[in-house]
Amino acid sequence: MPAARRFGMDHEHYDWSPFNKRGILRWPDHARVALCVVVNLDHPEWNPPADSFATPFAGGLGARSFPDYARLSHREYGHRVGIFRVLDTLQQHGIKATVAMDAMTAEHYPYLVRHCLDAGAEIIGHGVSLSQMITGNMTEEREREYIGQSVAALTRATGRAPAGWLGPEYGESARTPQLLSEAGLQYVCDWVNDEQPYPLHSPHGALFALPLMAELDDVAALWERRVTIGRYQQLIEESFETLYQDGQQNGRLLALNLHPWLIGQPFRIGYLDRALGRIMRRGGVWAATGAEIVDWYQRNPPTA
Repeated sequence: MPAARRFGMDHEHYDWSPFNKRGILRWPDHARVALCVVVNLDHPEWNPPADSFATPFAGGLGARSFPDYARLSHREYGHRVGIFRVLDTLQQHGIKATVAMDAMTAEHYPYLVRHCLDAGAEIIGHGVSLSQMITGNMTEEREREYIGQSVAALTRATGRAPAGWLGPEYGESARTPQLLSEAGLQYVCDWVNDEQPYPLHSPHGALFALPLMAELDDVAALWERRVTIGRYQQLIEESFETLYQDGQQNGRLLALNLHPWLIGQPFRIGYLDRALGRIMRRGGVWAATGAEIVDWYQRNPPTA
């Protein structure tokens, strides 16, 4: 769906919807805030395909000459250590993770797949690898094949097709939402422009955006902007307090995007633990997976 320059929005992926003109969204048990925690398990390849693209802002140690053991092993810390620490922290607060898992992780780390499922996590599509990001340079057929490869890998590994999708580094082309819907996906986390889910346009069935809080993404905050870990805890808590107050009139969504290689470090995890503890001690918070939130939204849309 190519962009067409005009007044207002210059694409037709969704309808513009100013928040103050919407109906009222009510979460289960009249919760003010729906909390969704997305945990990324993405694999950087040692030798990615020659035509692949990876953003230089993917986080981790800076690139060096091949073989770049320091950078690659820094990222793998999340698969070996950090994921268990993060999932344990979420479980202590009664939060089921939504795990964004790429095809290479699903295929080569079966223990992690089983561990996530045993922890009650939802597993959603996350592309093929961290090294292969969707871009507008892909042909439509190549992108369709790429999405199909990711969905098939997760289906084989988990026994069910994923309902959700988060592109590696939020990457999309102008046609990605339609191709995701065509492949059977029901929601996508790449659009970071709201505090509620919303419907996307697709000729292939219902498709929804589940917006993440981009500025609370731990890579964006801790690695790119160099926010201190103590301040990061405060940012989560302050964001929640504002959403909690606003949610008294109209339900809000707090969707955190986390990376175990980063937030799972021993000197950082306690700050996440304290932030989540403060959130979950408040009444009126619904901690749910992405699929649960989108399913509720679809069955109980905002009303006037």
